[in-house]
Amino acid sequence: MSAPSIRQALLHTLAGVGTISIALTLVGLALDISSFDPTQGGYEPPYTDFTGTPINWDELDTTPTGMAYRGYITNVLVDCTHGLISFEIFKQQIPFRPLSPRALVVHQPIPACVERGFEPEFS
Repeated sequence: MSAPSIRQALLHTLAGVGTISIALTLVGLALDISSFDPTQGGYEPPYTDFTGTPINWDELDTTPTGMAYRGYITNVLVDCTHGLISFEIFKQQIPFRPLSPRALVVHQPIPACVERGFEPEFS
């Protein structure tokens, strides 16, 4: 049996690095998604029977259009004028959906937006 060639060793090394990179990216995405909204329950009006701590808006960065939660892989953007949630991955913004009625009650984004100088047009 001959020794592995440099080409085979390089191929295995790069494949290993790629596999580890993909795994770390997926773990980072899972952590980002799970940490943005730490609440559960309260999915029916009046949205009061939830558990967990609502979003602390003071921990989010202010952007020209609203607020941003900075994650490991993705940023969650909240537009303080229209109430649209977007994801930012590799500088590309992906619109997701407007803030839900539950989010408005549980997390209170409107006062946080007003406090930062925005004029929300959603309710």
